[in-house]
Amino acid sequence: MSFIRQFQPPAVPRHDIYVGIHKGLRAFMADTLLRFGRLDPDDAVELAESLDALTVLLDLCAAHLVHENQVIHPALNAAAPGASDAACDDHVDHEHAIARLRQLAVQVRSSAPVERPERVLRLYRVLSCFVGDNLLHMHLEECEHNACLWRAYDDAEIQALEERIVASLSPTELMQSLRWMIPAMSPRERLELLGPMAAAMPPAVFDQVYAMVRRYLSAKDLAKLDRGLKCAA
Repeated sequence: MSFIRQFQPPAVPRHDIYVGIHKGLRAFMADTLLRFGRLDPDDAVELAESLDALTVLLDLCAAHLVHENQVIHPALNAAAPGASDAACDDHVDHEHAIARLRQLAVQVRSSAPVERPERVLRLYRVLSCFVGDNLLHMHLEECEHNACLWRAYDDAEIQALEERIVASLSPTELMQSLRWMIPAMSPRERLELLGPMAAAMPPAVFDQVYAMVRRYLSAKDLAKLDRGLKCAA
């Protein structure tokens, strides 16, 4: 398919600033889209929980745009002027889509029972377009932006960009990001993320992170992670 860009892996493995957060966003988007597709609009609890989940997703997406605009795009443009132009245009579209989805969610919350099924369906369809557009957008970043970053910067410099983003997150934002990122990662990626965290964080803080992670991993994945962390300790 012509619109699918070909990812060219580096000859030597490099730090991928996008892989973890994009896997988390894809998982959260897919989960939320499925949730609205099967939603019972007459179940008040299910409806409220689904709309709350959508709010968290949209907040996370909006914050992600800000992080890329403020940290990654300047690095790209310093390396190759104009390298972020296409993504910046997409980001403006995504901001408008987020605002539209928030508006539709308000309409669903305030709708009369007879109106609710049609309004939920309309929200679901707009959300599906938003998710589809984001999937293509993230692929563009992973192909073209990674290639630009890898040409211009070493891994330590790319990791420093990532650390700036992480340092800007509130504790709630960090936990929400990890909640979706870690279950969506491969076992190796989980260990590469959590191993350094275990070494750097106060034990009580890491225990909170790990307790949250355990709720969303299968028994098999959790056993692999436990073994890996014990070996790394």
